Amino acid sequence: MSEGARMAPVDITWLRMDRPKNRMIIVGVIVLREPVDVERVERTLAARLLAYDRFRQQVENGTSAPRWRDDPHFDIERHIRRARLPGAAGKEELQRFVAELATRPLDTAHPLWQIHVVERYEEGVAVVLRIHHAIGDGAALMHVLLGLTDDAPNAPLHGVEFADGERRDLYSPPWEMLAPLIESIESGARTVTGALGGALALARRPGRALGLLSGGVNVAAELAYLLLMPMDSPTRLKGALSGDKRVAWSPTIPLPEVKAIGHALGSTVNDMLLASFAGAINGYLTEKGDSTRGVEVRALVPIDLRPPGRAQELGNHFGIIAVELPVGIADPLARLAEVRRRMRALKKSYEPIVTLGLLEALGLGPKLLQDRLFDLLLSRASAVMTNVPGPQKPLYLGGAEIDQIMFWVPQSGEIGMGVSLLSFNNRVQLGLITDAALTPDPDEIVKYFQPEFEQLLYHVLMDEWSGKTVSAAPAEKPKAKPTSKPKRAAKPRKRPASTKDAKAEAAPPPVPAAKRPREPAAAARRQDQPAPARPRRRRAPLRGSA
Repeated sequence: MSEGARMAPVDITWLRMDRPKNRMIIVGVIVLREPVDVERVERTLAARLLAYDRFRQQVENGTSAPRWRDDPHFDIERHIRRARLPGAAGKEELQRFVAELATRPLDTAHPLWQIHVVERYEEGVAVVLRIHHAIGDGAALMHVLLGLTDDAPNAPLHGVEFADGERRDLYSPPWEMLAPLIESIESGARTVTGALGGALALARRPGRALGLLSGGVNVAAELAYLLLMPMDSPTRLKGALSGDKRVAWSPTIPLPEVKAIGHALGSTVNDMLLASFAGAINGYLTEKGDSTRGVEVRALVPIDLRPPGRAQELGNHFGIIAVELPVGIADPLARLAEVRRRMRALKKSYEPIVTLGLLEALGLGPKLLQDRLFDLLLSRASAVMTNVPGPQKPLYLGGAEIDQIMFWVPQSGEIGMGVSLLSFNNRVQLGLITDAALTPDPDEIVKYFQPEFEQLLYHVLMDEWSGKTVSAAPAEKPKAKPTSKPKRAAKPRKRPASTKDAKAEAAPPPVPAAKRPREPAAAARRQDQPAPARPRRRRAPLRGSA
């Protein structure tokens, strides 16, 4: 049996983060809608996954750090299984099956992964993957997933090459800015380990921490800032968890359409998707009768920090940023402008580097300290969100064309919502996984996602119809004590936000039926006026290493 390898400190952190109500398992679905040779699919999955040693290895916990060792009782049939859905064996049944698998723990006596090949799903096959976060993060596992596939139906057993440039996360800040700090983390976690005690001390003295940050002093101050972030808005999305999961995914949106509308509005694809999701949360809360005035929903977003040329490496190599979604802004253009402003500010942040160092340092320390620090950080957020751009071309698995790829990130601590945005083959899709005690109906959020995007499309179409040009100017920063509504980024003719306003404002020119977007009925009932979002405090670049 191979001696294996010592587990990296960051991977140890994710291994120890498993909780009964939130398993650290990444769940993915690949849908093949045409008739499939199931045995060929199983042979392909086995051959290509086992090319990675990690998929043959179990975790051995000894007196020292955990190690990856070959499983002496490895049996591929334990890891690749067939399944069938009950009833109509359609989308709803598959969603329930995926939700149930997300709550089921993996057997720690064997390699921490499992695949279920679901036969006769809509006359094809659905492949459901479950892989523990300790094996790799989303970026690493996307590379693995793409290694299972081919770019032609009759290709030999080799898999798709996925270039670094394709794989990079849409949130990634400039590598040139981060490289020196990442290298210092890779050389050892002593800097951050020493900063943990200082961060906890600073967390008990908020004034001291904020003073250090204003001068850009050290990593301990940056850590303390993350632990001192104010709670996001109290909504029905936060609360005590049950451990039961619910899963949903949206229809796809054409990626070229998203890019075209983003170009017209001076925004990135990422900005458009975030603004549309924030609008979907607004619609959901409004439909439930909740006020959305001033609501901010914070999502923790992983940022891939692998250097160029290391896309194929397993393990975890990412930092985290906290993205505040301006759910309380009902107007779609004003919301998009605010999302754009916030994302531009985050690109200059060192949060990903600091949190990567934090994850590595926690893996070297006691679990009690890890739990204490992560509970502080995770209590400040309502969701975990990932945004991964996949290859924009057709892919094949076992000779059959892939119709859909979707995945769900695990939620840490007491967070009850995971949000996944994935683009593949020139289509974009939203996936949600939620705790049933907080959000038993994630499909009720998902149903607003596409209509919210179509609101932005509506504004662009109206301006093209009237011959106007949509302004791409950024939103004006809110004042410290605003006395009026924030200014909007552009002034195209817009649809009124409420029925009362609709009667007072002249109706816009009609849109041809073929281009008129669908709009949920609840959108007409949004009465709350947008409140200015809390501005994110700007921090000077750190002078210490991460």
